[in-house]
Amino acid sequence: MSGHSKWASIKHKKADTDAKRGKVFTKIVKEISIAARLGGGDPMGNPRLRTAIEKAKEVNMPHDNIKKAVMKGTGELPGVSYEEFVYEGYGPAGVAIMIEVMTDNKNRTLPEIRMIMSKSGGSLGETGCVSWMFDKKGYILVNKAKASEDLVMSVALEAGAEDMKNDFQEDNYEIITAPEDMNNVKTSIEKANLPIESAEVTMIPQNYVVLNQKPAEQMIRLMDALEDHEDIQNVYANFDIPDEVAEQIGKSS
Repeated sequence: MSGHSKWASIKHKKADTDAKRGKVFTKIVKEISIAARLGGGDPMGNPRLRTAIEKAKEVNMPHDNIKKAVMKGTGELPGVSYEEFVYEGYGPAGVAIMIEVMTDNKNRTLPEIRMIMSKSGGSLGETGCVSWMFDKKGYILVNKAKASEDLVMSVALEAGAEDMKNDFQEDNYEIITAPEDMNNVKTSIEKANLPIESAEVTMIPQNYVVLNQKPAEQMIRLMDALEDHEDIQNVYANFDIPDEVAEQIGKSS
């Protein structure tokens, strides 16, 4: 579980399981509704809505659910009004954490997040305490087994990507874009029939905190608990769990 790529891959696989329990559906419906409210109900003119609808299709959300979520966002159907917040804080060993929340009741959600953090050795901090450690970027993973490095690099950079990374210990090429260019780069990669594992606008850490076994176990529990909360849309953290530590945790769990 080293670096951003592996955690993104784990989250992508985990989403398949969570979708069966309806958790991903709930979070995506919120994202679709607020994206439609802020930018209109036409996905062609609203990149955030387009991305949210693509996520919905990836987890096989029924078309009617998507349509109703859009209509609730635009006001064509009655629905709950959600607000967006970003909370910042620290996890075990000083790991920086950013938590994106969508809620209809901040007074309920904030104490629940504080409790989750404190139970796993974390704490919330002031606004701005860790956000400077992250860069907002488009982030695309392309399966190495089904695409050559030269082709992926050529397509991605020509479409406007900022960088492509090839960590030989990872299963995917990592493509970094400006947030506003992510959809264009993703479309170009798809047109080239290259296999995309995941694509999202995310917060990428500038550096990582390497964790040994005890704080790594605490950090995994904290990430799972935060991502399991229905009002939390995304969690970003700058931790790095070396492979040998992850193996030990796997044996003891």
